[in-house]
Amino acid sequence: MWGRNVYDSISKFLQFQLTVNVVAVIVAFTGACITQDSPLKAVQMLWVNLIMDTFASLALATEPPTEALLLRKPYGRNKPLISRTMMKNILGHAVYQLTLIFTLLFVGEKLAQTRCSAHEQL
Repeated sequence: MWGRNVYDSISKFLQFQLTVNVVAVIVAFTGACITQDSPLKAVQMLWVNLIMDTFASLALATEPPTEALLLRKPYGRNKPLISRTMMKNILGHAVYQLTLIFTLLFVGEKLAQTRCSAHEQL
């Protein structure tokens, strides 16, 4: 039961870490290429990494095992750690986060001005 819980926790942690790291690398690289300046400075990247690692590991390490873990079949030795479903989740969440971040980065100022001018007219 504990072994399956540890395996599940490692899988969840990897999925979270890979999603955030993929997004951070793409944002830093693409932002630097387009704006000639990185949207995330080195210290900001370190803070993101510190917070991401700390809270993710705490949340996943404190999840207690349940009896339901024993009801499923054990994973084989040759099963990849990152499954096809995990890869789909990582890519799907990365696309969502990148869409949101790039919208705020490139159109955010216009959206804020439009919203402020509409608010002033009231």
